[in-house]
Amino acid sequence: MEQPSVRLDQYVRELLEKQSQEEEKEDLENQINLRLGKGISSPASELPSSELKMLQQYIHGHNLFLLGEALPNRKKEMVLRKFFKHKRNQQVEVYSKNGEKVLHTIGKVSVVGRNFVILTTFIDRIWIPFSAIHSANIPYGLPDIPNTHQHLAIDKELVRKLSTQFGETVANRDVLIQQFFEETLETNMQTWKGTKVKISMNGEIIIGKVVNSKKGILTITSFGKQLALPLTEISDIRTLRIYSLFARLLTGKSKRDAAT
Repeated sequence: MEQPSVRLDQYVRELLEKQSQEEEKEDLENQINLRLGKGISSPASELPSSELKMLQQYIHGHNLFLLGEALPNRKKEMVLRKFFKHKRNQQVEVYSKNGEKVLHTIGKVSVVGRNFVILTTFIDRIWIPFSAIHSANIPYGLPDIPNTHQHLAIDKELVRKLSTQFGETVANRDVLIQQFFEETLETNMQTWKGTKVKISMNGEIIIGKVVNSKKGILTITSFGKQLALPLTEISDIRTLRIYSLFARLLTGKSKRDAAT
């Protein structure tokens, strides 16, 4: 059945009539923007900004769990990555295992990769693969802040380079690589060649210096021997610094003195 055609003038007339019947809502944000000379922005919804923000968070969270149900093998990584990204530069606690030993790690979220997170403390930098994490949470007594609050210094020269030479600019800065690309633990460890580390895996502690990281294997030298460690079996990796060694020795000594 052929649908009746609508003339343009008739369509415009009907459209204007419907528009005249619409309820007009006062937009205070656009009024302020006009006063400041910023122009009018098109609102994403008729809802207030606060309500819209909550709705967006709910939708993103619901979509994440739907993806997790469709991709059960990747659910853990997706949820942990989302959690740590929302807690960047905030303190978290992570529960994991090294063999039969339960590990409890507290630190600030520094870097969130594709399959790992880096936590930092006063003396340590700690890499924890998502596969080794049993659960993660906010330490008791600390406020659960949904988003990172931080002061940003705008580098106009950096903004210009990112606009005109994005690839070259990002490739020359490790911080920008981590910001724009989700590195894997394997690629991130390549930038730490020559660093002394303490590795927890399979119930053991291995101390050595990073040599290379490729094809799922972390190669280190330990007491004159070269070891090839599968990244999938590692519980965590910690930087080994001289002052951290002294701190641990002093802590151990004070505990022994207290016991005697």
